[in-house]
Amino acid sequence: MVKKIDSKPNYQHNILDNLSTAVVLLNSDLCIEYINPASENLFQISKRQATGANLNKVIHIDDDFVNRLHDAITNLNPITEHEASFTLPDGREIIIDYHLNPLQQPNQKTQLTLELAHMDRHIRIAREEKLLNEQNATRNLVRGMAHEIKNPLGGLRGAAQLLERELPSTDLKEYTQIIIGEADRLQSLVDRMLGPNNVPKKHNVNIHQILEHVRQLIQIELPKDAHIYFKLDYDPSLPDIMADSDMMIQIVLNITRNAVQALGGNGKITYKTRPLRHFTIGHTHHRLVLRTDIIDNGPGIPAELQEQIFYPMVTGRAEGTGLGLSIAQSLINQHGGLIKMKSHPGQTVFTLFLPLSNAPQSRNEKTAMEKLK
Repeated sequence: MVKKIDSKPNYQHNILDNLSTAVVLLNSDLCIEYINPASENLFQISKRQATGANLNKVIHIDDDFVNRLHDAITNLNPITEHEASFTLPDGREIIIDYHLNPLQQPNQKTQLTLELAHMDRHIRIAREEKLLNEQNATRNLVRGMAHEIKNPLGGLRGAAQLLERELPSTDLKEYTQIIIGEADRLQSLVDRMLGPNNVPKKHNVNIHQILEHVRQLIQIELPKDAHIYFKLDYDPSLPDIMADSDMMIQIVLNITRNAVQALGGNGKITYKTRPLRHFTIGHTHHRLVLRTDIIDNGPGIPAELQEQIFYPMVTGRAEGTGLGLSIAQSLINQHGGLIKMKSHPGQTVFTLFLPLSNAPQSRNEKTAMEKLK
């Protein structure tokens, strides 16, 4: 059925702006008259750049798809297609369900709405929910085990201290000191496994100040013969986030130290920040999200470790404890965020997603929102 629309485009656009489904309005020449924010995120293009351009500027279209578009406009036929594959100008391939629907207004040429449901997005959300659930289950399991280990450790340490007092020779105290020292070492490891249990003390935090602070710490730690440099790709329009600055520093520090170790003294680390509008983290939809990428050009993470990389005690290094990424994921979860990882030889990307929806409205946020329109 052909829909007739009234002459209140601003009202309609306000509704479309708040949809998580990508919507594109085309004229009879297949030029874009409007895209909503979900389309901007999908195509990685601003409304200003897209408006007036041909559809093939945002998505590669073949002859079959062009014929479907013209058929919908000419014959006023709604068309639906499931799990269609398209290639974007930046080379990304996406799987989408799309619906074409012709629109008529009095005394005007027929327009066409193109609704796109990004199936990759649904797959991503399902994976994120699985990751969050696994992280919670693992954290609860580790906490239970750690608490069970701490009690006997305390008893062993106390018994060693009592034994030390009764020893007739000071030479024998060397052995009790070993017991006490190893008990303390295990206690420290258990505490790290338990991870932070403090409630985040949130306040206005600038993500770029956090990144710069960590970069300076890392550069101080680097040996003199290291050749590691940082590339900074910051979006200056980003607003502050409501976060615990100490926890944020720990998150970025843990990931960056892993990158430095992977590079082996020679390579590049990139810090990149971008805003995302109408983005879902797990099962929660957010109006505005901060995306921070920490990228290194090292050898990559072995494929057999990638699915378990955020589990405690999982590491690809003999000297590693495998707790840094688990702790980082736990800390960002306390902020309603998530860390994701992609890796192949030559590039590893850890992406931090943090909601900005709860941050106080500021001039910077308005600038960020306007920039994305």
